[in-house]
Amino acid sequence: MFGLMMDTPLSIVSLIEFGARYNGTVEIVSRTVEGPIHRYTYRDSFARIARLARALAGLGMREGDRVGTLAWNGHRHFELYYGVPGIGAVCHTINPRLFPEQIAFIVNHAEDRLLFSDLTFLPLLEKLAPALRKVEKFVLMTDRAHMPKTGLRDCLCYEELLEGTADTYPWPTLDERAAAGLCYTSGTTGNPKGVLYSHRSTVLHALGNNLRDSAGARAGEAVLPVVPMFHVNAWGIPFGAPIIGAKLVFPGPKYDPESLYELFHTEKVAFSAGVPTVWIALLEYMRKTGKRLPDLRTIGVGGSAMTQALCEAYEREFGIEVAHGWGMTETSPVGTHNTLLPREASLPWEERLRYKLAQGRGRFLVEIKIVDARGRRLPEDGVATGELCVRGPYVASAYYHDEEASRAAWDEEGWFHTGDVASIDVEGYVRIVDRIKDMIKSGGEWISSIELEGAAMSHAAVLEAAAFARPDKKWGERPVLAVRLRPGARASKEEIASFLAGRIAKWAIPEDIMFVEEFPYTATGKVAKRILRERAVAALSAAPAPAQAAQASRA
Repeated sequence: MFGLMMDTPLSIVSLIEFGARYNGTVEIVSRTVEGPIHRYTYRDSFARIARLARALAGLGMREGDRVGTLAWNGHRHFELYYGVPGIGAVCHTINPRLFPEQIAFIVNHAEDRLLFSDLTFLPLLEKLAPALRKVEKFVLMTDRAHMPKTGLRDCLCYEELLEGTADTYPWPTLDERAAAGLCYTSGTTGNPKGVLYSHRSTVLHALGNNLRDSAGARAGEAVLPVVPMFHVNAWGIPFGAPIIGAKLVFPGPKYDPESLYELFHTEKVAFSAGVPTVWIALLEYMRKTGKRLPDLRTIGVGGSAMTQALCEAYEREFGIEVAHGWGMTETSPVGTHNTLLPREASLPWEERLRYKLAQGRGRFLVEIKIVDARGRRLPEDGVATGELCVRGPYVASAYYHDEEASRAAWDEEGWFHTGDVASIDVEGYVRIVDRIKDMIKSGGEWISSIELEGAAMSHAAVLEAAAFARPDKKWGERPVLAVRLRPGARASKEEIASFLAGRIAKWAIPEDIMFVEEFPYTATGKVAKRILRERAVAALSAAPAPAQAAQASRA
């Protein structure tokens, strides 16, 4: 027997349709590539999304066709988020921070027919265009006054494309399981892998973001996604905000702390989300200038762990709540969020901090477990650690056109093996210990790079730290710590090693400490440990032998 309920498919366009109808006067504010701040409402955006849909149909886009975007967080990118899947096509967001050859690979692998781009990336596109085999037309996301001269074949102007089209569209009824979005992983090992989202998965994820115990945006507040729209849908914020009536603020191409502070302040942003490197830079800017953000209620943190020192600075020095989360491209991306249960929230600060530094508890519709190396489920006692596995209706079931990678990442029961090592306690708090590939095994003992980094960053002189393994003939691997000091601060290797000695196990004390002016970052804003490791190994190889070193010291 089946229930007698309407079988209305979930669709992405329904999110903005609802927003335009019930939150139509709420603003979307964007810093544009051209310079000025752009303002309009959800109602205005929906009319332009309909015009975009007509333009796409006029260019011959059909259901299932892939449409690529190379764009910052802005109002035109927002329109593509809805207009492309609204007609049944697939919005393929491309991370411009990838290597050019990786971008060419994913555009060809996705078989994008159209490619929309902000002006920023025109030189990149002109370089790559001959290698983009399936792209039929390029669309520059600007108006006629700012259209540059270009040698791109079949290059169109976004605003001209929308001119003369009607601001309504007969939206088709689509299967909710139809493909809607495509995002590729950052490809730190091998080629990037495609994750193909559906209308159903995207809508369910947006609803999950808006649950009351989520740390995200709330009705009547302003939300600024620092996390880019070109990677994992800006953590779903552009899809969740319209249905609760939150004001969207887009930073455009400017991610420096001064520009972000200006938008936070002038637009009275209450919630924002981004990777720790963003919050490190903003913290230093506020400390240096003495400025504060009284309207900023909460910052969501993901991508990598927020350290104790950074958490304490925001919460105790500036009164801004820090909310950890965890997720991956494959989980749409948010899989956990950390809003404390009443018991933990009422604990004294030092005890509460232990819970705040966790990645949070699983969200509704996301099943979570940890397993050992043989795939056996481990106890959720806060002590046992194992690989984190997830499944659910907005978790990917395979990679796009990549059977080999899919076989390696999903087991026979449909669980996705994340590659993260974690513990889960009895209340369900997930604590990420490390990435499996970043764990350091020295003399039979496992060392967590996250724990070592957190300890180092509690030193008053340390702004940023990254720990990684270096090969060692005696111990197999030894930890190396790369450190970036605060502006004007001083510290020696011996001082930092002595500081760490009372905070971590003896075998985890770094074999070497490197001081760096700037860290290399991956395309998703994480520290590129592979590059640091290569530098450390090269430095070790170039170092003089002990006898030579002694002779050199006497010279």
